[in-house]
Amino acid sequence: MTAQTLTVLALTVAVAAFVQGSSGLGFALIVAPVAGMLDPHLVPVFVLASMIPLNLYVAWRERASLDLRGAGWITGARLAATPAGLAVLWLIPERGLGVFVGVSTVLAAVVSLAAPADPGRAAYAGAGAVTGLTETATGVGGPPLALVCQHRPPAELRSTVAACFLVGEVASLALLFGTGQAQATELGQAVLLLPAIAAGAWLSRLVHHRLDARRMRLFVLVFALVSGLALVLGV
Repeated sequence: MTAQTLTVLALTVAVAAFVQGSSGLGFALIVAPVAGMLDPHLVPVFVLASMIPLNLYVAWRERASLDLRGAGWITGARLAATPAGLAVLWLIPERGLGVFVGVSTVLAAVVSLAAPADPGRAAYAGAGAVTGLTETATGVGGPPLALVCQHRPPAELRSTVAACFLVGEVASLALLFGTGQAQATELGQAVLLLPAIAAGAWLSRLVHHRLDARRMRLFVLVFALVSGLALVLGV
């Protein structure tokens, strides 16, 4: 990893950690397309590994607001769909991964514009299944979870999404390493950027209770659309 790539990634993950720590989503939507443009090998392991300490922190910070029922349905379906995400990685040639990440990012952002007001068990399970597939393959899985949780109180959204992410990311990484689709050096890159993640998470602690989450979400979605299209078009 060159110094220039490291600098760009550090700034990107710091901003992404701030956005997700404040609004409950956005880390992968911001980091995955940038990482894909810099080096396709960074997807999905680098993105998944980078999110673990952030989601651990957010889940603990907002633990009093966690929706255990919703998290249970989401996590069960997410774990069941994880092998499908691995199959996607096997089927897509390396040169096409960047385009797939871009398309997945754009579709995820577009889908997030829908807004069911009162999700039931089927909605939770559906969101978990889609997340298991897309997050294992690309590192991007937040929009389906935000979709079913976005009408909940902000603290509940942040804690529930973070808890579901945390379990799912560990499962996806275990499967990727267990099948030889990931290397230890990719974890090292995430460890190298822990200070940037910690800085973004710390800043989110100062403002998460005061930010307009809807405006922050709009920023994330616009960024995702632009960066995803850039990946697809090869800009």
